[in-house]
Amino acid sequence: MTPRPLTLRDLPGLLEVQRACYGDGFVESAEAFARRIASPAQCSLVLENGGQVCAYLAAYDTLQGKVTPLHGDFEAVPRPDTLYLHDMAVLPHLAGRGLARALLEPLWRQATARGLRRSALVSVQGSQGFWERHGYAVQALPDAAQRLRLAAYGEGAVYMARTLPDCG
Repeated sequence: MTPRPLTLRDLPGLLEVQRACYGDGFVESAEAFARRIASPAQCSLVLENGGQVCAYLAAYDTLQGKVTPLHGDFEAVPRPDTLYLHDMAVLPHLAGRGLARALLEPLWRQATARGLRRSALVSVQGSQGFWERHGYAVQALPDAAQRLRLAAYGEGAVYMARTLPDCG
């Protein structure tokens, strides 16, 4: 499976993957994803298996320390410095087959090529250990407004960041 850019035609499959992976509190609407796909800052990827979406990584370029609200839009910013991973999901029956890495590595390479040197995300639902294995570490958010956005993700949500690998 080779990752490719997420498009509007992928939304039904993306929503199926979401429903298979998340509780109701984290499922985001097709309308929210359509707005994100329309954002010039987005760089989301999808993987297919037999013509069906089996994994996706919703991401965009932003600023370090900026948290995307749950159900929020991908806002373009002048001079982004950080690749933000908003949401990654793999169908549960395909877990452990390297699909997450197949999405992460090309996105990291592309971000590095665009001049970004960091990546960040909000870890939810006990995923902190997974992200730590991929080089992310918990980071404090000095801005009160960003801490409020983080709190909306629920108990245990943490902001994490890493330096992007040198892919040159």
